[in-house]
Amino acid sequence: MKSDFLLAITQLSAEKNLPKEVILGAVEAALVSAYRKEHFTPNQDIAVKINPGTGKVEVWAGKTVVERPVDSRTEISPDEARRIKPDAQPGEVIMVESTPHNAGRIAAQTAKQVIMQRLHEAEHTAIYDEYTSKEGDVLSGVIQRIEAAQAYVDLGRVEAVLPASEQVRIERYRVGQRLKVLVLQVQRTPKGPRVIISRSHPNLLRRLFELEVPEVFNGTVQIKAVSREAGFRSKVAVASRQEGVDPVGCCIGLRGIRIQNIVNELHGEKIDVIQWHPDPAMFIASALSPARIVSVELDKEAETAVVVVPDKQLSLAIGREGQNARLAAKLTGWRIDIKSSSAIEAERMARAAAPAAEVPAEPVAVEPVPAAREEPVPAAVAAVAPPVEAPSATEITLEAEEPQVAEVEIVEEEEGEEFIPEVIEEPVIADDRPQIRFAEDIMVPRGKGPDRRKKKKKVVAGKESEEGAKARKGRRDTGVRVDDYEF
Repeated sequence: MKSDFLLAITQLSAEKNLPKEVILGAVEAALVSAYRKEHFTPNQDIAVKINPGTGKVEVWAGKTVVERPVDSRTEISPDEARRIKPDAQPGEVIMVESTPHNAGRIAAQTAKQVIMQRLHEAEHTAIYDEYTSKEGDVLSGVIQRIEAAQAYVDLGRVEAVLPASEQVRIERYRVGQRLKVLVLQVQRTPKGPRVIISRSHPNLLRRLFELEVPEVFNGTVQIKAVSREAGFRSKVAVASRQEGVDPVGCCIGLRGIRIQNIVNELHGEKIDVIQWHPDPAMFIASALSPARIVSVELDKEAETAVVVVPDKQLSLAIGREGQNARLAAKLTGWRIDIKSSSAIEAERMARAAAPAAEVPAEPVAVEPVPAAREEPVPAAVAAVAPPVEAPSATEITLEAEEPQVAEVEIVEEEEGEEFIPEVIEEPVIADDRPQIRFAEDIMVPRGKGPDRRKKKKKVVAGKESEEGAKARKGRRDTGVRVDDYEF
């Protein structure tokens, strides 16, 4: 029986992946609950010890030393107490072995329930401790089911949760699919540990580089910064700790085999690997690759950078929907303002023209206009009549620009004669401006032009002129008489 007991302990330890000491502790706690109901009082101190070598079970109960014991379950005489402990004194509590011969059915069922409960608690504690140490690591799992926009991934000992907020928007998950995920957080719950995993976290990209690139794993190449828009594009800044090592080349690999493995794992996500530089201006210029940078102006107090690019490179530097500039800002930690060369040049010209506009204009010398010759006015007239002022240039111009009106006499058209308007011309002041010609002046009046109507050509049936016969020769006869139409 003892060998069967030890065999059962070993089997439970293997199934639950728990050490034997944990299994023995759960069994001892279960036996305490079982024996307390039938053989001991509820408040009595009881301890159960199982020998791991032999499997022998010993039950020890605490009893108080009294001169005249009344209840043998909780009290013991001084003589019996001195056999166990020579210096026992009245009123002292000593542990006495009180192993029952057998346990009842109810006690056995209670022990089974306690054992299972303790084993579950021990298993949950072990899983929590194991996956807490793996927070931030990449694990491989298989999708078990998908419920309410959440995917449940089997990681071996636990079923992790991939919430919708940590999923990649363009990825489609299916049951049985194997994924590499990042352990984001481990929580304690009444139902056991809850492991939350992620597919969109930037640290997933960092851990994938550690798995694929040995130089990153051993620390020769260091990943300084990572910015990622999951499923679309990412930027990784790397630096070398050893002289002579190309950090970008190590991450890309021969013919791009290393970076291609990472891209395949992320389902085609584009990855830009750039070299980190301690100078912020050089780092920002590299982060905006593949665009070509003309200059970078830094404002260290506001942590703002003004980047100048050629006009043709402006859209490339900004990227689709600002993606390239946004990733570069996350990677460098600077606020980046991208401007084209023409915009910068226009701003400089505006700043240069602004002070010139504020300076008052110098007076310009104007030649005096010679005064018009005035006729002498008799003294008598000058004394009576006030002097007449000459009209200004503006008034003269307005008088010259008044529209000229010609009176037109309308003559009623007599029967049988064409209507011809009779124009009465008045003398017009000479004007040097080009005259406007109207359509009425150009067109020939009706009835005055040459008569362009052609006379009808009558052809007698059966008789046709020689010219008409030649014209009709070689042409199909349409069956239309010539004399029906006018030419």
